[in-house]
Amino acid sequence: MSLLSWTLEAEAPAGRGTTARRHRLSNGLVLISAIDRRAPIVALQTWFRVGSRHEKPGATGMAHLFEHLMFGQTESLPPGEFDRLVERTGGESNAATWVDWTYYRLSLPARDLALGIRLEAERMQHLVLESGPVESERDVVTNERRERVEDDVDGWLDEQLMALAFTLHPYRWPTIGWMEDIRALSLPDIRAFYRTWYAPNNATIICVGDFEEPALLDLIASHYGSIPPAQLPEPSQVHEPAQTRERIVRAPKPIATDRLLVGYKAPGQDEADWAVLEIVATLLAGCPSARLYRRLVIATEAASSVDAQLTPFRDPSLLRLAVTAARGHTADEILGVIDEELALMAETPPSKAEVEKAKAIAETDFWTSLVDVDGKAEALGHYEIALGDFRKVNTLAERLAQVTADDVARVVRQYLVKDRRTIVIAEPENDDTEDES
Repeated sequence: MSLLSWTLEAEAPAGRGTTARRHRLSNGLVLISAIDRRAPIVALQTWFRVGSRHEKPGATGMAHLFEHLMFGQTESLPPGEFDRLVERTGGESNAATWVDWTYYRLSLPARDLALGIRLEAERMQHLVLESGPVESERDVVTNERRERVEDDVDGWLDEQLMALAFTLHPYRWPTIGWMEDIRALSLPDIRAFYRTWYAPNNATIICVGDFEEPALLDLIASHYGSIPPAQLPEPSQVHEPAQTRERIVRAPKPIATDRLLVGYKAPGQDEADWAVLEIVATLLAGCPSARLYRRLVIATEAASSVDAQLTPFRDPSLLRLAVTAARGHTADEILGVIDEELALMAETPPSKAEVEKAKAIAETDFWTSLVDVDGKAEALGHYEIALGDFRKVNTLAERLAQVTADDVARVVRQYLVKDRRTIVIAEPENDDTEDES
């Protein structure tokens, strides 16, 4: 197929020393290529603009089920052959499902790039979806859910937080799906999901590493050019209503001490204040000298662990604080400390030195994620699919660098308030545990 079938749409740096280019094939397939010759390897990733947010109530878990099904039999590959061919090259394969996307990852020697493209094109259009393999993978997923959520306190906390924090938005159901939905997904609906979402006009291929771009364009055009586009559903426009009061749930669990998960409503990753809240999360628990970590873990020993995370969602997200209490301390005591530290940060902006240290940590984490070809490909894919343009990957470091102490105090006052938060607490089932001598 001629290179004239491709349209070059955009070009921009992808970290230092690497340039990424976005091309579009006539059937809607997008390719983002970035040459990196530091090693004879390639990261080949296929991102689909479908995640748990694209599912419907009663049919949750479909996107995650496909993360498993896509490694199965195709019309020309018997069961298990996909993984065997990849492993034979010395490469590896994996996949991930998220609220806003699903992606499939191949890490290969550069000499085997053509094989990777052939395998990915084959499973995009010729996946065998019959009762036997579908039921086998359904069993794998239900067992995964049982292990990671129903028999895991942290998984339960996470699931409860999202279900309580969001009332209308599809972020409210878990990416893995509700158990009753997973069990009820019908074969006709599974096939319809595949025909709808696993199409070239809903896919973006990311290739980072050691390759020749003209040859890459020819290879992809020859394997994907004849695949017809699908009729994609109109994007959902669900808007989560503003939260106006604190939500809280408690439950007994087989644990030794209280565990606490707090989620404050936050803007989406593409909004200006997201970068400021990323610095706030670092100030709270990003290092041993961070405020909550220093006070709860080091000074008072009221907690054994403290973590802060700002979820990188397309739509409004959560700044999450996860704390495991130490023996003799309670979740309510820890909530009081959190409230005190946030009030202090809101009333008195942190020092310039404290903010600069947090910015250095956050920026270092960001640049570290772009060091290898796999991390670079993942960043390009996430920003292209979730935020609409891979070029936005270059703006995050700039946004972090511009944060000031006054910005920190302002967003804490605006977002990290009781009326905008959701709390999930797991408490020990038996409160009569004997003290350790």
